[in-house]
Amino acid sequence: MIKSLSVSSENSLPPPDSDDLDSVCSDELMGSQSRHWLADLMASDMPSDSGELGSVGRDGLYVDYTFPVGDLEMKSGVRWKRPKELCMSPQFIVDGASRLDICQGKLSDCWVLSAIASVAIHPNLLKKVVPLTQSFEKDYNGSFTFRFWQYGEWEEVRVDDLLPTLGNKLVYLSSPERNEFWSSLLEKAYAKLKGGYRALEMGYPHEAMVDMTGGVTEVFNLPLVSVNLPELLRNLLAKGALINCANGKGPLEQKNQLGILFKHAYSMTAVERVKTSNGFVDLVRILNPWGNTEWTGPWSDINSGEWRTVSPEEQSRLNRVRREDGEFWMSVFDFQLNFDMVEVCHLTQALGEPDAGVKPWNCVMHHGDWVPNISAGGSRNSNLYWQNPQFLLDLTEVDFVPGNTTKTCSFIVALMQKYQRLRRIRVHLFLHIYPAHPKTTFLSSEDLLKIPPICYNHYASGREVIIHSSLPPGRYIIIPSTSEPNQHGEFLLRVLTEPGNSATPAQKPTPHDVSLIKEPSYPHQAALPSLVSIRQLFNKHSDKKGSCKPLNLHRLLSEAVQGGVLAGSERYLSLEHCKSLVVLMDSHGIARLDWDDFKTLWNKIRKWTDIFLVYDTNKTHHLEYREVEPALKAAGITVNDLLLQLVGLRYTEPDLTISYPGFLYLLMKLETMIHKFQAYDMMGQETITISYSQWLHMTMYN
Repeated sequence: MIKSLSVSSENSLPPPDSDDLDSVCSDELMGSQSRHWLADLMASDMPSDSGELGSVGRDGLYVDYTFPVGDLEMKSGVRWKRPKELCMSPQFIVDGASRLDICQGKLSDCWVLSAIASVAIHPNLLKKVVPLTQSFEKDYNGSFTFRFWQYGEWEEVRVDDLLPTLGNKLVYLSSPERNEFWSSLLEKAYAKLKGGYRALEMGYPHEAMVDMTGGVTEVFNLPLVSVNLPELLRNLLAKGALINCANGKGPLEQKNQLGILFKHAYSMTAVERVKTSNGFVDLVRILNPWGNTEWTGPWSDINSGEWRTVSPEEQSRLNRVRREDGEFWMSVFDFQLNFDMVEVCHLTQALGEPDAGVKPWNCVMHHGDWVPNISAGGSRNSNLYWQNPQFLLDLTEVDFVPGNTTKTCSFIVALMQKYQRLRRIRVHLFLHIYPAHPKTTFLSSEDLLKIPPICYNHYASGREVIIHSSLPPGRYIIIPSTSEPNQHGEFLLRVLTEPGNSATPAQKPTPHDVSLIKEPSYPHQAALPSLVSIRQLFNKHSDKKGSCKPLNLHRLLSEAVQGGVLAGSERYLSLEHCKSLVVLMDSHGIARLDWDDFKTLWNKIRKWTDIFLVYDTNKTHHLEYREVEPALKAAGITVNDLLLQLVGLRYTEPDLTISYPGFLYLLMKLETMIHKFQAYDMMGQETITISYSQWLHMTMYN
């Protein structure tokens, strides 16, 4: 599913600075920048004929007034120009989009450019992010559209093609081909997603890689002890992983003795076992997004004696190019000496059809919430830990590793907090994985006290934390949590496995057997008047026309409950409850019930009262929160964690219980809204289309 995005979910947030990658500037500043943007355009050669955001200029071309302009573009001499003003015949793409179409400009966003370079290696991924049919010729209107992955969905970002220039040259990202602009416009679209070009100053490649792939990232520190690094890198690339690397042990973007820049993001584009006259050697191919400044040590492009030991045919197989283009080869040994961090982005089916030879992970996504007092249990040290959401991981398909007799199943679990920057909050995340009995689908609070986790991560305040491991075939429980109980947050849990393995929300055991409701006992008979008596009450409390309005219903139900086992519950019955019961039951649209409508309602009340009395085990005339789920199931309502969270937030008393009148109202609301949805979903597609007036009627009159 692709959503149209005019102003992104995070685009009003300012960029990270050098001290805090998650810092944000004030809304006031962003508003000021937007006003400068409007003023700049209004004073330019291409003023708009309208003050409307995202409008058409006098030349008929699109102008994106929503783009947040920052101080970097407000410097003296900077002019915003379209590609047609910069060259005679601009092209979106020249001779195919390539990883080499990237030359960094006056912006410290190598973390973004290295991700773009990695994406460009995969044609299917590139066309997912960059729709390749766009051009400066057919249907050109001054705008271009790109796609980025945001929390499980691909969102479209539309920008105009006005680019900041200085001396008629692009200030930021450019292509070595002066008339090629796909990479420059992609950089602008990503800047819009994040809050402007200034938002791209300094960052981590793995964040950009996730946004451009929908993948899952993890970071390795080099050297990796007891790991066959060439084999690991080859396996990662075989699954389509994108790999970036950096050396963080020196001054920002200054070179070491062999040309490697400190605190600068590079892309790894290949790992090869190369045949030489002296035997085989493992090489990696690295790309500097600057488009120049290369490695000058062994296996470098220029004046390297090592290449003389490699046949021309072998060099041709490697597509070796001898020029200062930012791409170079080096041995794995030298790679570990000159880089200390590797960031890997594991690709998933978010790509769609993978490229030939690439076998990405299977990915299952689960959206969830930590809701205070309901599903936000905090860390393992908290007494409320059992409240956290649980997910069942079934591992059955064993990895195929030649020569390895140990049967294990590889997997990756990734926990991402949503809208961290937008909400300007940061919570510390934790993942635990527990062993479970083959028949277990949920771990109780008692289980969690007895069973230690077998996999876990350390707390982290970044956007995403992961566990990458392998376990013997079996059943496991995943528990995502925050560091403190009752912290509110939304999360996306992704589980990557080999085909055949699965991850699903854990099913809580039902405290009571639903079949109890089917027993030939009717608790409501001791709680409610008979049908004859209720007719007398209806006649007593209805108006002169025989209609029952909300106030009449309030008096009727209050009197009906007083004489039975639910006596006292009437004090929780509000006039608002009765208004809702009337309009939800009203078949004539007149906000009143005749006898036939009321009789239908009364039959529902009797059935729901039976359910309530069965599940009100402590006979308090309130359902405990843990009793709500089985009670809803007994009423035929499909229950999931989201629904339970909504019930807890909207329909419970302060102590998280539901009164008897509240339970009647809840079931009436749920049943009616489900039936309305099903009436509109005539094709059974679980999707409906309604008009504006239908939407208002559905939401306002219930």
